[in-house]
Amino acid sequence: MNPDTDVLVREMGLRDGLQMISTFVPTEAKLAWIRAELDAGVREIEVTSFVPPKLIPQFVDAEEVTTRAMEMEGLTVMTLVPNLRGAERAFALGVHVVDFVVSVSRTHNLKNVRREREASLEDFKRIVEARDAAGLKGRTRLAAGLSTALGCSYEGRIAVDEVRRCAAFLAEAGAEEIMVADTVGYADPKQVREVFQAVLAETGALPVAAHFHDTRGTGLANVSAALDCGVRRFDASLGGLGGCNFAPGASGNIVMEDLCFMLDSMGLRTGIDLAKLLAARAIPAQHLGAASLSGALARAGLPNHYQTATERAAATH
Repeated sequence: MNPDTDVLVREMGLRDGLQMISTFVPTEAKLAWIRAELDAGVREIEVTSFVPPKLIPQFVDAEEVTTRAMEMEGLTVMTLVPNLRGAERAFALGVHVVDFVVSVSRTHNLKNVRREREASLEDFKRIVEARDAAGLKGRTRLAAGLSTALGCSYEGRIAVDEVRRCAAFLAEAGAEEIMVADTVGYADPKQVREVFQAVLAETGALPVAAHFHDTRGTGLANVSAALDCGVRRFDASLGGLGGCNFAPGASGNIVMEDLCFMLDSMGLRTGIDLAKLLAARAIPAQHLGAASLSGALARAGLPNHYQTATERAAATH
């Protein structure tokens, strides 16, 4: 992480935000969105998903978006993959971060990727082997996401020990980051503390990230709970776009702008220019409609006389 940054906030909207939207966002618009957020200081963006276009036509341009995003100086490009085949597409492009996802909920995993959870976990071993065989170890980072780790629309609460065991398996298999996701927005701060403490105890020095949805209004409270546990990597989506095709009611990632404002207000540096981030909303709004975007900061604006965390820190020295 950049020494001038206390918390890494990364954009999920181009993947998680668009995967449920039938309106195709033009490739050039996606790239303009990426450039706008990079200019605002967002340094890590999940730009697409390597899934079959026949399943999610939105990502028919996955290779082009990824290739051109990787030409943008200072940007770490992340892509999501559900299996080895998707990972091989990402490896062929030399993607900076490959994000493999498996659901802790067995039912959700079957609906999402049409196979048993254990089969997905074993597939991650093959992904690690394929990355290394391609000579990309040390160049392509492998992140492993635990979807539905904090609740499932089909199974309800997920046992903490199930999350811990999946995290341990992936860490042992070669994951260089573990991401814990509240895919359907079930979590509360107490549960977040329990799950993240268990995962952090299992993974040691391995970076652990949080991916929260604000489906039921607990998203930023859950961020605060994860911060208390020592988590310093968070996923979010511009305008709160996002959801899951196979999780009824799972609308809305936490709003990128609101998250950055909250962190900055707490004195935690994100390296992100809030005004530029708010301006970037115009791009998805143009193609999806302004009503598709949410966010309290966009409605209210920055407070009068607001000083950023960096400005406040400078004033005290």
